[in-house]
Amino acid sequence: MLFLIFFVTLIQIFSHWIFEPLTRFLTHIVEIRFLPGFMLLIFIFLFSTKKGD
Repeated sequence: MLFLIFFVTLIQIFSHWIFEPLTRFLTHIVEIRFLPGFMLLIFIFLFSTKKGD
């Protein structure tokens, strides 16, 4: 049982060590203050396409 607890703790430490920088980077990019800029770019992209009649 102690071996299992040690093994699970080791897996959690390594997964936190590997994925924590990526999640910190993604949450920094997608903060709520950047949301209006992203929405504006999406809005401009959607309505800037030329329609070929």
